[in-house]
Amino acid sequence: MRTTTQVMAHRGASKAAPANTIEAFALARRMGAHAVELDVRQCATGELVVHHDPTLKDGRIIAHVAGNQLPDFVPTLDEALDACGDMWVNVEVKNHRTEPDYDSADTRALAVLDVLRRRVGQHGDSGRYLLSCFRRKTVDRVHEAWPELPTAWLTVSVGNADELARELASAGHVAVHPEVTRVTREMIETFHAHGVQVNTWTCDDPVRMRELIAWGIDGICTNVPDVALELLRG
Repeated sequence: MRTTTQVMAHRGASKAAPANTIEAFALARRMGAHAVELDVRQCATGELVVHHDPTLKDGRIIAHVAGNQLPDFVPTLDEALDACGDMWVNVEVKNHRTEPDYDSADTRALAVLDVLRRRVGQHGDSGRYLLSCFRRKTVDRVHEAWPELPTAWLTVSVGNADELARELASAGHVAVHPEVTRVTREMIETFHAHGVQVNTWTCDDPVRMRELIAWGIDGICTNVPDVALELLRG
């Protein structure tokens, strides 16, 4: 059980290094971040790769590109996890119905589980990973497939916090990930009352970070993990 606010490097230390790259993850590790948040997609040849958008800058859709034709800076999921070292990792499965690689069958999420299972088999700690997704059905499916793996629903707003907290707790999810401008002290207290953690995205403002830490937020996803870490030390 993590008892202090966790600094989660958003796509790595992405203010100082290119987002979702080995460089960004390694830098977050050197800064002392508790965790890394990264985005997972799947290319045409089946490899799981770390990239936020469904398309590359040249317009090619990642799901239509073979792994050996992707730019060198796009790491595989295994390469990214290796770069994260002993930090815990929030693995966000990208799966939105408006995007060209939408996966209604959740085959991508299940492929991610295969990778994480193999890695947990090596180090024995499923708590090193937290899987999240904006698609609620995806996180429900993941929990059903592997109940021991921590899962979280990623959302902009939570609506009725008490109702959602009850739903997530009964479904076996450990956390909710709301957008930072929607977070209130009352929201955090409500989710905590039901045993659900609150990790917010994406906060780079030190004033807001201080407020969230004072409210007992469980995790702050930030592009500037060094700033958040300095606040925690203070």
